Amino acid sequence: MGDLSGQTFLVTGGNTGIGLATAAGLAGRGGRVHLACRSRERGAAAVTGLVSAHGADAARYLHLDLANLASVRASAQEFLSLGEPLHVLINNAGVAGRQGLTADGFELLFGVNHLGHFALTTALLDSLVASRARVVNVSSDAHYAARGINFDALRRRTRHITAMPEYSVSKLCNVLFSQELARRLEGTGVTSYALHPGVVASDIWRRVPWPVRPLVTRRMLTTEQGARTSLYCATSPDVATASGRYYENCAEREPSPVATPELAERLWRYSEEWAGA
Repeated sequence: MGDLSGQTFLVTGGNTGIGLATAAGLAGRGGRVHLACRSRERGAAAVTGLVSAHGADAARYLHLDLANLASVRASAQEFLSLGEPLHVLINNAGVAGRQGLTADGFELLFGVNHLGHFALTTALLDSLVASRARVVNVSSDAHYAARGINFDALRRRTRHITAMPEYSVSKLCNVLFSQELARRLEGTGVTSYALHPGVVASDIWRRVPWPVRPLVTRRMLTTEQGARTSLYCATSPDVATASGRYYENCAEREPSPVATPELAERLWRYSEEWAGA
């Protein structure tokens, strides 16, 4: 495990679950971590814990509501105003098992799990290129269940009680985004990764209805175990020149055959239009 002193990281959803475990792993090796999350109270508590364990410069809170594109743009601008480099962006935050729409009228899981992260990443693109950074997108093996993307459905509330079909589509979007980002940034030094962390006992499942929740989470890992592949993609020299690939258990794996360059390019065009990028 190498020393990360002098490197700056931004972790979305870094106040809880896999995100917090990832942030702790980075701070424990000397990295400076910005915890980008919606709850100021929980974010401040996570920062206090990391600072107490790893020093005053270990962590900083950054307000981010991925369900609101104005908040995403403001969060990116706040980070850029600090004048710090950004060596690794970890798009970790996510929601599951919830129905609703974002502030901008998108299906909630797509809006938070993909579109908010797309908007954040593209807003930080100049900083990422300047640092020849890594972009790590936490997806899921649930993406294998998606048969494609109904782009019209992304603008309306789901009627599925568990929202699992929508979750699968949002996780497919994470894989496609990572692949298209790699293609578009080829030659810049920026590398992109998508990964499945395993089925983890994290807060992401707290809104899944109780009769279904035990079935969804029956193979749960600890958050520390779930953070392993995120940390691997974010820091390992073994994948320093890899880009656009999909990982599980710290090893490359073939993504769904649905994840084609054509669908990735189409998703990018819609995302660009909807996010105002």
